[in-house]
Amino acid sequence: MNENSTANDDMDGKISEERKNNDKSKSSLEQLLVPEYKTESAGCGDGIVDMTGPQKVAMQRSQAPLPYDPIRTSQEYKKSPGKVAFRAVEIATSIGSWLTLVAADVASDSVEKNAGVRAAQLREKLTKLGPAFVKVGQALSTRPDLLPGRYLEELSSLQDALPTFSDKEAFALVEKELGRKMKDTFKTITPQPIAAASLGQVYKATTLDTNKTVALKVQRPSIYEGLELDFHLIRMFGAVVDANVESLNTSIVSLVDEFAERVFLELNYVQEGINAERFARLYGDHPDVVVPTIDWERTSARVLTMEFIEGTKLSEREKLKEKGLDVLSLVDIGIQCSLRQLLEFGYFHADPHPGNLLATKEGKLAFLDFGMMSETPETARYAIIDHVVHLVNRDYEAMAKDYYKLEFLDESVDVKPIVPALANFFDDVLEASVEELNFKTITDGLGGVLYAYPFNVPGYYALILRSLTVLEGLALSTDPKFKVLAKAYPYVARRLLTDPRPELRESFKELMFKDDVFRWNRLENLLREGSKNSEFNAEDVLPPLLDLALDNDNGKNTLRPLIEKETIKVIEALMLTSANDIAKDPNLKPLVDALPEQIKSLPPITIGGSVAQKKDLERTRESVSRCFQLYANASSSSLSSSSSTTGGELDLQKAQKQLTVLTNALRQPSAQDFVRSVIGGVAERITARFINSLLRSSGGTAATADAAAGPR
Repeated sequence: MNENSTANDDMDGKISEERKNNDKSKSSLEQLLVPEYKTESAGCGDGIVDMTGPQKVAMQRSQAPLPYDPIRTSQEYKKSPGKVAFRAVEIATSIGSWLTLVAADVASDSVEKNAGVRAAQLREKLTKLGPAFVKVGQALSTRPDLLPGRYLEELSSLQDALPTFSDKEAFALVEKELGRKMKDTFKTITPQPIAAASLGQVYKATTLDTNKTVALKVQRPSIYEGLELDFHLIRMFGAVVDANVESLNTSIVSLVDEFAERVFLELNYVQEGINAERFARLYGDHPDVVVPTIDWERTSARVLTMEFIEGTKLSEREKLKEKGLDVLSLVDIGIQCSLRQLLEFGYFHADPHPGNLLATKEGKLAFLDFGMMSETPETARYAIIDHVVHLVNRDYEAMAKDYYKLEFLDESVDVKPIVPALANFFDDVLEASVEELNFKTITDGLGGVLYAYPFNVPGYYALILRSLTVLEGLALSTDPKFKVLAKAYPYVARRLLTDPRPELRESFKELMFKDDVFRWNRLENLLREGSKNSEFNAEDVLPPLLDLALDNDNGKNTLRPLIEKETIKVIEALMLTSANDIAKDPNLKPLVDALPEQIKSLPPITIGGSVAQKKDLERTRESVSRCFQLYANASSSSLSSSSSTTGGELDLQKAQKQLTVLTNALRQPSAQDFVRSVIGGVAERITARFINSLLRSSGGTAATADAAAGPR
């Protein structure tokens, strides 16, 4: 008892200290953000609020299940060796027969040939062994660092469906947990469950006092003891494997402990209700996302009552088609929500299963089952976006180093041998455009790389990849040409364009500049793709870019000189090419023809410089024009979607908003320095170009002046 008390005190202290650290990091990060601009989540812990009165009452209705504790469990089962031995023999007989077949495949060199059959046999055996093994199989289906592709695909089809338990037992448990008779709680209830899963089963009921239709989820009897014994045995087996198999990239015991802890959290239905409400606070603001509300008056640790959502599972394609529901639209909603879960708030649904997604009759997407949730560390969220940037840049060395930040690799591992493997795979993949990339192909190929090297894929990353793969699979069944990355990239583009956080500004810099040269085609692509995202607001683009360009940060902003240089080049190109176009106007031709030849050879009538310089100026102007047009179109679109005004009023509002942002930015002292440098740079370049042309027309050498008109 004292040991448990001390352990709990230590754990409470760690949690308290972690929360303090999270609060500190959140505060310091928020101070770095530009306050006028809308920003997204600042870190893990978002959406957490103090427990409400109804939640506390629900928690106190019955004793919550004990958390997963392998040490305590081991001590308890030392007292019941017969029980442990019987279950161990049962498991060993089932899994052992399968391992014998695999061993025969190895001996006959037919592992690859029979991989599909063996994977299907493993899935069947895990299902028969019960809830713990069903959960383990589902977890393994998301681990490309542990299993080859055929096993991942087969285990991903594992269902939670198990035989139902007695309705009499279920109703007795409800009465015990809620402390009142069924007839005093529910007006009607289905005589049999409408769904059954590994941990419990669900009934459809109508509440007595409010007459609302609800889903009543009841936990399986003795589920805690069954899971406890099975995970104890699985952990023992994992310890044996860890001690004897050196080729594994990951500690089996650590994986078992991490996963079992999550499964045991699922046994507390009050926590599941709290999870659902947190999920709703973070993602329920999307008009097409539905999260069921919790009926706390009829909820306890082993009974969960929530709003009943009428809908069709996304896995039931024929029913969706019959009801006229657009599968692709629903998948797109799921993808956008998954990206927000992964990269924005970091709190996500950790049971990526098609059965947990419902399509409502209105065409909205409802999320169900919030027992198993997880969080993406804030550093990992930025690292993932960095990884996308490095992929686009084909910077495979940087990609390999990203695996340190993503915690895929220990920093003691040399990534140099991994770089060629990444290059070999992604060079072929990237020949296709973003729209043509198939997400499953990438994850399967990357899984092959992960499996071949000492990677340890964090659970959060594997789960979210699995979620996106499942969504793409559902869409491909309707449209073989559907590509999840074509839907996902606009979200990343929007974040890179509009998020003012320093981490993402660095990612933006890496994407936009190569060898200190600005790549206008990249900005053009970001604007085009970003505007496809439903939450893109063009007015959010300008502020962080201005802040990035104008904030000198005491000389630490390495991007500012590059932007200053590019701004000078752009202004020169616009001034000279526009003036040259005016000089070529047919109406002005008589006037220009009347000028002396020496005058006609000077800018802007003649741009001057080499042919390459002229083409460079024209390309710059065309690129800037395209980007400006994309920005203007996106700005008009985003403004019209949120305003009832039309026509000239829209244009006026748009101009006023952008002018206000620009004026406020230019009031900063650092901005004034930037403007002075740009004006001086433009004047210097045009003067040099003018002198160059003058010397040429006079027959003199212009080498020095021509060099002066080059990059400043």
